[in-house]
Amino acid sequence: EMADMIGRLTEVVAAGNDRIAELAAAANRKRGVPPKPTQTPAMATAGVAPEDRPRPPVIPAKVKPARKPRRPTGRKPLPSHLEADESEVAPPSCQHCGNDDLVVVDEVVEEKLTVVSAHQRRRVVRRVTCLCKRCLRRTTGEAPPAPFPRSKVTCEWLAWMIVQKFFLLIPLDRIRRHLALQGIPLSISFFVTQVQAAARLLDVVDGEHWKQLLAGSWMRSDGTSLKVIVPDLAGTHKGHIEVFCRDETVVFQYEHDKKGETIVGKLGKFRGLLQVDAEHRYNGLFEPGLGIIEIGCNAHGFRKFEAAQAVQPVLAKEAADFLTAMFLAEGEAREIGLRDDALRDWRRRRIQPLFDDLWRWMDAVQPTLLPDDPLAAAIRYHRNHWGALTAFVDHPEVGPDNSAAEREFQTVAKARLSWLFAGSTEGAHRAATLLGIVATCRNLGIDIQAYLTWAFERLGTHRAKFDLPASQLTPAAYKAQLGGA
Repeated sequence: EMADMIGRLTEVVAAGNDRIAELAAAANRKRGVPPKPTQTPAMATAGVAPEDRPRPPVIPAKVKPARKPRRPTGRKPLPSHLEADESEVAPPSCQHCGNDDLVVVDEVVEEKLTVVSAHQRRRVVRRVTCLCKRCLRRTTGEAPPAPFPRSKVTCEWLAWMIVQKFFLLIPLDRIRRHLALQGIPLSISFFVTQVQAAARLLDVVDGEHWKQLLAGSWMRSDGTSLKVIVPDLAGTHKGHIEVFCRDETVVFQYEHDKKGETIVGKLGKFRGLLQVDAEHRYNGLFEPGLGIIEIGCNAHGFRKFEAAQAVQPVLAKEAADFLTAMFLAEGEAREIGLRDDALRDWRRRRIQPLFDDLWRWMDAVQPTLLPDDPLAAAIRYHRNHWGALTAFVDHPEVGPDNSAAEREFQTVAKARLSWLFAGSTEGAHRAATLLGIVATCRNLGIDIQAYLTWAFERLGTHRAKFDLPASQLTPAAYKAQLGGA
């Protein structure tokens, strides 16, 4: 009994050391400090590892791609859909002798990109009121679409401002100062009001995206921090913004904290595959009988083996090579266009044997390592999450890693550098809504400003006239309409 207790205490101490090492490594990465070996070079040679351990496949050297055919030289023509400002310039006299009696014999056409300097304009609409000769009642011409009643701006202007703020990530104060230099004085509260109106209009579209994600068979998710100003709180509060995505559809949601109860409340009704990082707050979703299957992120495991190479250069590289071969096999399948059952069969034939060898390799190597060795920590990570890390083999809908969700946070990371923080909890929620709509438009490859203008016209003062359900107001519906036009 005493031996069992000592064994359990040893495991607890090792887990604590792993966590401390992870926090220290994260702090060092932020400071740019390279990792330091915790063992002597003699201990890092891995000479005690069994020689009969499974060996990773030989990773082919990167082949330099064939030189692409030379592009046609010369200037490419400008897009033909751009509106053209045309003018004609004729010489007033001969540049050689000064004679002004000239005959046109040829012309030289120059085409250049230009910009309208005064892109901010006033739209003046005179709504004529008429008197009916039959019923003697007055009738006034219908007002053009506006984001909301008595709005100071048009749908086009509001779309332009949202693009500036949530696509180009320009802080509202910079937009305000830029317009002020053009002689257009607007208060910062005016801009905040416009963001509020835009988020309120697009809530129904964001809600439709969320409904589609919950109704689907799989989704990805990840989270990151966002600083928020909270009244009566010194400094800023470290909030949490989460991304949920599938294919091109993206939803961002802000939460005050990152407790497990919060994520369980959001995704409790979801049924299908959920690809997430190995965070304990997701554990409640994967209880037996709930119908949610965990899909792990092999990119995290790969990075752990990479980091361990600072201490165990030979063994850690062997482990990383197993995963490298797996990623290469997955990339090959994608290149030849395998999907559904064909992709599942490919993975079972090419990738599952690599995981089987990696498991046997870990069985052989782990007993030779000290508990606090980074490679031992990486092996424990894989053992603890083995089912989730290998589940993608049988599910061709998802990939081997969660990198697609992580890439969506590139915009959030740039926004944090530009905005620094959200001005309020409500502002963080509005930012999440608008960032999700913009990200979906970007993934679909459509003009964000054109879509927003189209959506505001149908969600604003003319909403009753169009009377469209939320499913026909999404960026995907807009793209489908363009394709059918």
